[in-house]
Amino acid sequence: MTLLILVSFLYYQKTTHIIHGKISDLAEKNVSQTVGLFDLLLEGYDSVTKSLNSNYELLDLLENRDKQTEPIASNDMERSITNILGAVYFSRDDIIGIHVITNKGKIYNYERRFAGVADLSYSNADWYKKIKAADGAMVWLGLSNGSLINSLQKDEVFVFGRTLFDLTNYKPIGIVLIETDPAPIMDALSNVTISPNSRVYIVDEENRVIATSQKAGEQTPSFAGLTRPVKNETVVDNQNDQLIVSAKASVADWTVVGFTPKADMSAELDQTRLYLLAVMAAVIVLSTVLATLISRNFASPLKLLIREMKQVEMGNFRGSVNVNSFDEINSLVASFNRMVQRMDELIERTALASISEKNAQLQALQSQVNPHFLYNTLDMIYWMLDERENDRLGKVILALSHMFRYSSDWEEASKTTLRQELDQMRHYLTIIESRLHGRIEAQIEFDSKWLDVALPKMTLQPIIENAVKSGLEPLGTLGILKVYTYADEVANELQIVIADNGIGMDHSMLLQLRQYLADAEYGTRTAEPGAVKPSGPRQRKGIGLPNVHRRLVLMYGERYGLRINSKQGEGTTVIIVVPLPEKGEDSI
Repeated sequence: MTLLILVSFLYYQKTTHIIHGKISDLAEKNVSQTVGLFDLLLEGYDSVTKSLNSNYELLDLLENRDKQTEPIASNDMERSITNILGAVYFSRDDIIGIHVITNKGKIYNYERRFAGVADLSYSNADWYKKIKAADGAMVWLGLSNGSLINSLQKDEVFVFGRTLFDLTNYKPIGIVLIETDPAPIMDALSNVTISPNSRVYIVDEENRVIATSQKAGEQTPSFAGLTRPVKNETVVDNQNDQLIVSAKASVADWTVVGFTPKADMSAELDQTRLYLLAVMAAVIVLSTVLATLISRNFASPLKLLIREMKQVEMGNFRGSVNVNSFDEINSLVASFNRMVQRMDELIERTALASISEKNAQLQALQSQVNPHFLYNTLDMIYWMLDERENDRLGKVILALSHMFRYSSDWEEASKTTLRQELDQMRHYLTIIESRLHGRIEAQIEFDSKWLDVALPKMTLQPIIENAVKSGLEPLGTLGILKVYTYADEVANELQIVIADNGIGMDHSMLLQLRQYLADAEYGTRTAEPGAVKPSGPRQRKGIGLPNVHRRLVLMYGERYGLRINSKQGEGTTVIIVVPLPEKGEDSI
């Protein structure tokens, strides 16, 4: 529910930003298009006045009409002037009236209605003074609620005018005042509105309103503090409670300004907000119902489970939890009950094992006299042989004594070093070489930096014994036993290799031996493909290869242990794989 509310809020914020941005872009485009329409419209009006000012016939008639004294000729000249004005009048559909006033006060009109009616006090009007002062430039007088010169014309008109000059001597001969239908102006203004409450104004450089879409009775805003755009520029002000967009016309010094309340821009967003609120209300109700159901069917069984766990922490393993909930909860409770039951059984087994261990320790203490008796007896035999100068047999007895001491001393646990294992291996080779009379040659090459690597006790001796008895002794000729180390930096392995050139073994026997090693890991590895599992129980004969492999795996992990390769008639290679010690780390 919280996530949905958060996402809804972010969605609403993002939607508001996007919609406001789109509306701003739309308003900017509309204002730019409107200014372009104004420019086209005003250029057309300007060409109308220019066409009158460049009409030599009209200018000549206006200049010479006042000089004509004959009534017939005077009437003909007035008719010609009226016809020229009529031709211009009918060239456009939006012209309402064309008024020409000469410097001598003669007025010529061409209008839709009330033709010939003129306000004779025009010379004192502001519009007349502006046109005269413009010195031939176009004067845009803007919208007027009625004709400026015809008091009977009450319809709203758009007015503009300019001074007429004699093109021969460039002297003013009068003015032309044109009144047009304001509908094109108002239609262009409506293009800027983007909401029912939008207001559009055309203002001049003096902040005087030329035209507006403002309704009657509405207050006109102040334009004094607005940023005025330059030509071909659009200014967007989105900082206040209204979106203000303005652009400047290129033909006239007019600025089109549009005001749109931001409340209108958010009208659709209000509907979105109401929809999101309705969705969130429904989600809250649904969440409450779901929370109640989950509390009854999910939380209550968990509370029972937690309560029983606390009992287990206090040492009570006899309890159990019975619930009827979702399958996952039922499975969890069943697993907990089985775990508690097994823990209870394990505690009982541990107690029995502890009692058995104490009995074994008592028996071991009672039997410690026997090894000491054998050590002393072997030492005595060695000194007797030494007195008789039987060095060869004395070395055998001494080696046997060292081996017996090493293999029976487990007080410091089962961990030793490669150095101690090599010493033990040399004692064993002393006995073997004495027994086989030079039929075995041992080649031992060890890097001294690996002598302190940790190994389980009795690692090398069982492997070498197996190589001698099973590989070299049946050979009948000189057997070579190689013992060396190899560091694989890529695999981070130290390999202790024991290789012989004995009789080797066939492939099925090799697979069977590898299967023994896999079984020695409590089933943690998959057996070799094609291996035949031995049938019947295997008899344990001393500390064999599976035992060595198992102890290496327990010490270093499943990546390490023994690896065996062999070919019948070529020999056998046993590789002891242990991890390389870290730099600066003690090996043991």
